[in-house]
Amino acid sequence: MVTEPSQHDADVGGAHPLLVLASASARRIDLLRQIGLEPDLIRPADIDETPRRNELPRLYAQRMADEKAAAVTSTLSEAALVIAADTVVALGRRILPKAEDRDTARHCLELLSGRRHTVLTSVVVAPTPAWNKGRHGRRLVETTVTFARLSPSQIEALLDAGDWAGKAGGYALQGHAAGHIRFVSGSASAVIGLPLFETGQLLRGQPGGWLA
Repeated sequence: MVTEPSQHDADVGGAHPLLVLASASARRIDLLRQIGLEPDLIRPADIDETPRRNELPRLYAQRMADEKAAAVTSTLSEAALVIAADTVVALGRRILPKAEDRDTARHCLELLSGRRHTVLTSVVVAPTPAWNKGRHGRRLVETTVTFARLSPSQIEALLDAGDWAGKAGGYALQGHAAGHIRFVSGSASAVIGLPLFETGQLLRGQPGGWLA
């Protein structure tokens, strides 16, 4: 999905660069709106998201966010700042997949039941070549999440709810799974898909007053 650009307020030396989100995720769009930002363009990154052999979750999350940002900045001739993010659910050194079908989601929930796991979200801001005043930045946010023990019937009810589709680890913190999560230590917004505090820090570090 690509939206038409809107006009920002004028910046010193010309028009304010476009704000581009390298994702079509509705939850990431909503999170940006929560801190008062509306992307000018929605430009999902088309990259291979297959983990490398023996790739650790932290390095995988960072690589995915970097590659998404690079893929989108390479397609833009306008002055713009690209926000890219990737969220990884890890059980120890194991990267859990994005649940694209019910069986995968069930397997993830069975693994997570009664256990503590880590959610790693990497966020990158990258200026396009046409905006040479912009600054490249990256943050990695680690959050601990613990599920209560799930019965087979509870797992099936979560699957019936359907909000697992496309989610890393087969659940959405803002969805029906919230009723089974005992403990969250860290950034809830990072688990949902975009760490707002860290994203705000990266934007405040850019010239032009992106955030107050």
